[in-house]
This record gives sequence, C-alpha cells and structure tokens, in this order.
Amino acid sequence: VQLQASGGGLVQPGGSLRLSCAASGFTLDDYAAAWFRQAPGKERERVSIIRREGDITYYADSVKGRFTISRDNAKNTVYLEMNNLKPEDTAVYYCAATYSEFVPLYDYEYNYWGQGTEVTVSS
Repeated sequence: VQLQASGGGLVQPGGSLRLSCAASGFTLDDYAAAWFRQAPGKERERVSIIRREGDITYYADSVKGRFTISRDNAKNTVYLEMNNLKPEDTAVYYCAATYSEFVPLYDYEYNYWGQGTEVTVSS
C-alpha cells in the first residue's frame, strides 16, 4: 500500500504547478484524499481535501481560489492544481488518504501518507 506524490519543483511567483498522488496496492474509490503541507520551521497544515465521490471539496483560506483538487478514480490518482503561486506556498506537500465517506479535516484521521514533494516558489 503506497501513495506516491510527484510534480513539485521550483517556480517563480505567479507560476503554476500540478501535483499528482498515485495510489498503489489499494483502490482510492472508497477513500477521502487530501493534501497537506509543511513549511520549514512550521507545523503541518491542511491544504485541500476531496470526498471519495469527488463531489465535496475543502480548501484552506490561504489557497482558496488559486488551488484546485481533483481525482481520477480510474487512474487511482489525486491531483492538486496550483496557480498564482506565492512565496508563502513554499513547503513540502504531502498527499494522504483515509477510508471515509466524509471530508476528514485533521491529519490524524489519515492513515496513508505519501513521501512528500517539495515546492519552492522564488524568483
């Protein structure tokens, strides 16, 4: 059972990145999925969450209107489209999944975690 996050990198302010989180060893269909991030010297924070059906999403206020979470259950993958990136978005981004029909808000509710992908926003 594994989650593999990818798509991070160095981007200039105002730029875009698309993160992917591919699941293997289990089917994401019955799992809520989320992206969290942790900046240097700061606590991990939730960024975005998507219900297993994809019909309900949550966004942190700091990313609302700029980030979009989506999922393709046929590909067993969750995405985070990040636009108009700001230096304060710099962090390691982690994807997570948990067996739930709801939208779990807290990191302790997630039992599967990816390894993290680093996003650096800098000119």
